[in-house]
Amino acid sequence: AWALRRLRPPGRGCRRMIRTRGLSYRYATDGTAPLRFPDVDLRQGGTLLLRGRSGSGKSTWLSLIAGLRGASGGDLFVAGTQLGTQRGAEMDAWRARSIGFLPQKLHLSSALTVADNLVLVYFAAGLPRDDVAITRALAQVGVAELAARKPHQLSGGQAQRVALARAVLLAPQLLLADEPTASLDDEAAADALALLQQSAAACDASLVIATHDQRVVQALAGVQQLNLNEIGAQRLLDKREQL
Repeated sequence: AWALRRLRPPGRGCRRMIRTRGLSYRYATDGTAPLRFPDVDLRQGGTLLLRGRSGSGKSTWLSLIAGLRGASGGDLFVAGTQLGTQRGAEMDAWRARSIGFLPQKLHLSSALTVADNLVLVYFAAGLPRDDVAITRALAQVGVAELAARKPHQLSGGQAQRVALARAVLLAPQLLLADEPTASLDDEAAADALALLQQSAAACDASLVIATHDQRVVQALAGVQQLNLNEIGAQRLLDKREQL
């Protein structure tokens, strides 16, 4: 059944959305050598499958691309901007306007309604709230009727859809998803992937999906891939050599 629902990547673009050269990251409290990532070029509207088992560096790579961490070395260009010189509010505003992030832990504020969780996006971007756009974003992922609820009143699938609406609210140029099918059954996982691709295509965004789920790998066969398993294996070897 899964194979019959194979997904297609979003439409083609003409410019690079992500370009990395010699990108590396060193953990401050880790005595091992830094993670050194392969170079990547991802076009606008393209899809990248970020593969790797737990501990291979997938979440670290995503956080570098989103500007949530600073690289230890190398060059990183995202959505036409070279990252590394922006700080504080400037970086927050760039991220809010350019990047849609669907984290594995959804980070919905329990004190706020669904609609008010989306309002926070405008606050981060330094923009006035747009209630019409919020309603439209929730409707696009099928949860407009949940706008007045709080996160504890949502199912896991509903919460993920709200987080996706938040991620695409400002029509980002790049959509990042960290393990979006974790703990989902086959049908729900296929639906989640389809919704991710539809949402990315709706705003002509490039899409990066980090996963170690073989169902996702099969469903996205043929798209560009970045496999970090070798990095994780080398890092484990470095640790053992230091013992």
